[in-house]
Amino acid sequence: MTDQPPTPTRLVVLLAFDRGEDGELLPAFEPREMRDEGTAIRTAKDLAHRHVGVITWSRSADLVLGEFGPPVVLFQAGDVPEME
Repeated sequence: MTDQPPTPTRLVVLLAFDRGEDGELLPAFEPREMRDEGTAIRTAKDLAHRHVGVITWSRSADLVLGEFGPPVVLFQAGDVPEME
């Protein structure tokens, strides 16, 4: 057995938004970790008909070190806040 560095994990996240009474964008639910990019895109397209905005993205993650790569948008529709 060798001491190889852990393989980075790929996180795929989905988030939808609605507008509050004051017009502010609010998350419709907690960010959802998705199984894979295809499922995330299909789900996001479905949710786009029911929310003012939806976005799904992926990023590499080293969960041991707590390091995350830059997000890569897979699908975005409607109004969503800027990603930080």
